[in-house]
Amino acid sequence: MAKFCTASEAVKCVCDGMSVMVGGFLAVGTPENLLDALVDHGATNLTLIANDTAFPGKGVGKLQDHRRLSKVYTSYVGAHPDFSRCMANGEVEVVLTPQGTLAEQVRTAGAGLGGFLTPTGVGTVAAQGKQEISIAGKTYLLELPLAADVALIKAYKADESGNLIYRRSAKNFNPLMATAAKVVIAEVEEIVPVGSIDPDQVMTSGIFVDYLVKGGK
Repeated sequence: MAKFCTASEAVKCVCDGMSVMVGGFLAVGTPENLLDALVDHGATNLTLIANDTAFPGKGVGKLQDHRRLSKVYTSYVGAHPDFSRCMANGEVEVVLTPQGTLAEQVRTAGAGLGGFLTPTGVGTVAAQGKQEISIAGKTYLLELPLAADVALIKAYKADESGNLIYRRSAKNFNPLMATAAKVVIAEVEEIVPVGSIDPDQVMTSGIFVDYLVKGGK
């Protein structure tokens, strides 16, 4: 069962050098309160796994604002000018990955699989250093799972057992990341008693959630 705590208490498990997944799409569906607490906590040299690097002062962009990142797996960096500069200067190591491939890498880790094959990126810089496999005359890249030490996710509603419901496009990467980290911290807008959520509505089972944090909208 998920443990109830404050954002500051929850992020104490994040140590220097850890890998952290953060849900969201250009800060939509991002756990802003958890990120604020993580910045205050002071953990540095982090590896970030996220769809994008968001904006200055918003979402995971706040980690860049305070120079807490050493490596980033992402599919888009253009909305945060300072991050783009750090990437160009080599101050942050960046692994740019097609968005669908990134999502599937996370899903594969959560499913306990050894990897997957995709034609996306064949013949481009995305193929550098990766194994190519030919099946029926078509070339695929072998993409490996992508897991993390901690996942910070955002949901709309949870029950007291940690079962989660997301809302519309704010769902994005959150359900995938909830399955692919050793420790999962969920920030939610509302917490209701067990039995208040129809089992058919549950999008992430409480068995994946370690900590629940009540946050604002």
